[in-house]
Amino acid sequence: KGQREIKEYSNSSDSNSNDQRERRRNDDRRIEERERRDGAGEVEKEKPNLGLSGALTADTNTFKGVVIKYNEPPEARVPKKRWRLYPFKGTENLKASLILHLHRQSAYLLGRLRRIADIPIDHPSCSKQHAVFQFRLVLLMDIVVDGVKKRRVKPYIIDLGSANGTYVNNERIEAQRYLELKEKDLLKFGFSSREYVLLHDKADTTEIGSDENEEEDE
Repeated sequence: KGQREIKEYSNSSDSNSNDQRERRRNDDRRIEERERRDGAGEVEKEKPNLGLSGALTADTNTFKGVVIKYNEPPEARVPKKRWRLYPFKGTENLKASLILHLHRQSAYLLGRLRRIADIPIDHPSCSKQHAVFQFRLVLLMDIVVDGVKKRRVKPYIIDLGSANGTYVNNERIEAQRYLELKEKDLLKFGFSSREYVLLHDKADTTEIGSDENEEEDE
C-alpha cells in the first residue's frame, strides 16, 4: 500500500509538473505575441522619423554637459564650395567681420545657448538650440554620367522644434524636416530682425543662373 501511495503521489507530481510546464509555455507564447505586437507598434510609430533628419536624438549626444538635440546624418559632408551667410539688420549690411564662412565644417548649430552654438543667435525669441545648417551629399536624379547618377553636396536648414520658428524667404519652415537652401535665400530666426543671406564666394549678378554647373560633384 505504501508503494502504491508513493507511486500515485509520483504520478500526481508528474502531472502537476506537466501542467506547470504547459502553463509556462502558454505564458511564454502570450508574452512573445504581446512583444511582437508592441514591437510592430513601435516600428510603425517610428516610421515618420525616417523622413526627418535621420539622426534626431534626445539623449545620445552630449557636448559641454548639454544634451544636443541633433546628430549629423550619414550623408553629412564638408562642402568644397565656399558658402557664406551674410548678416543684415533691416536695410543695414552688418560688418564684414560678421560674415559666416560655412565651408569649414559640415554642420552648424544655431541657438541662444552660446556655449554650444556654432552660430549664436541672441534674440530672446530664439531657442537655446534653434536650428542646424547642414551640408548633405545628395543624389541628383536628373543628372546621369556614363550611366551613373551624380551626387552633389548641398546646403540644408532644419528647425529643431523651436518655439518661434525658422523662416526662409519670410515663410516659416516645417520643424524637424530638412529644407534645401538655394543661393540668395533669406533666413530669419524667431522674431529677430537680423536676416542672413546665403551666398558663396563666386556669386555675383552675372553668374547667377550658371552656378548649377559649378557645384561640386562626387
